[in-house]
Amino acid sequence: MADEKVESSGFKVVDRRPFTSEGERVPSQLERTQEPEARDQVREDTEPAAAQESEPTVPEDSARFATLVSYLSTTAMFQLGLLPGPGGEYISPDFVNCRRTIDLLEVLQEKTRGNLSAEEARLLDEVLYELRMSFIEVQKQRVSKRK
Repeated sequence: MADEKVESSGFKVVDRRPFTSEGERVPSQLERTQEPEARDQVREDTEPAAAQESEPTVPEDSARFATLVSYLSTTAMFQLGLLPGPGGEYISPDFVNCRRTIDLLEVLQEKTRGNLSAEEARLLDEVLYELRMSFIEVQKQRVSKRK
């Protein structure tokens, strides 16, 4: 696969994707122009000190997915008035925005179906179940207080 391609229209197309179609990492421009020993030195210098030490690592994609689900579920719980805000204050339930947040999680579930690990799929299922039940419970409490 050629990295650069000049077309007759005068535009220069540069492929900046980090991986090849086979899934192998493409070396950066700096790595391509250096000698092998220099490449190794650059890699060592650019890695954070924590990454150079041998510590258990969490798969990056999984951690990002769990963080996203956690963020959205915490937002929904705050919108239901079940969690305090940053200043420790509780708000009254905001059902419209909470429903939108739950809907976002449902869209995420639908669009990632078949592409999640078993653990990620279970996390999303459990979070959605808990949020739906909490939403219904808070609505019931709100209605019973009005009577």
